[in-house]
Amino acid sequence: MNTVVGLEQRLQALEDLNAIRELKARYLRACDRKQPDVMRDCFVEKGAVIEAEGFPSFDDREGWVRIFTELAVNNPNIMDTHHAQNPQIVLTGPDSAAAVWDLLFTQINLKERTVVNMAGEYRDHYVRSGGRWWISSQKFRQTSFLMRQVGEDGVEKVLALGKPPAAGFIEGA
Repeated sequence: MNTVVGLEQRLQALEDLNAIRELKARYLRACDRKQPDVMRDCFVEKGAVIEAEGFPSFDDREGWVRIFTELAVNNPNIMDTHHAQNPQIVLTGPDSAAAVWDLLFTQINLKERTVVNMAGEYRDHYVRSGGRWWISSQKFRQTSFLMRQVGEDGVEKVLALGKPPAAGFIEGA
């Protein structure tokens, strides 16, 4: 009987880890596809903590979705690609988990003719509620940054190396 209980617990843990991976993938895909409603549905309804270097902090999902909509969704010149990798997910309780993810991000701004390549780290917390997993806290820290501008002649010029310009790399988006 103990073997069955242990097997059931291990199976549940694997299912939980997979559900968290799928949640993060859904969030990143929603960012790339400019789907604010899908993005919103990845975070807990009340009390989500969202911090991203270069942006104000938010204590609910609505503020984060609003700024995303203003800067990316409403701008057809912006194309983003988020690639999360190397997840380290730890189940901290029956309905809670924490994770660290590496991010590789590319943004193309057709209007400004800029390309941004950035790497960073997500530190997330998750909770299970209503039978599914939600992001309760997401904190992003940048680890590298490169911004180039592509001239009409196709020649690239480096605009920022290491850190984004003081005005922020989304400006002009």
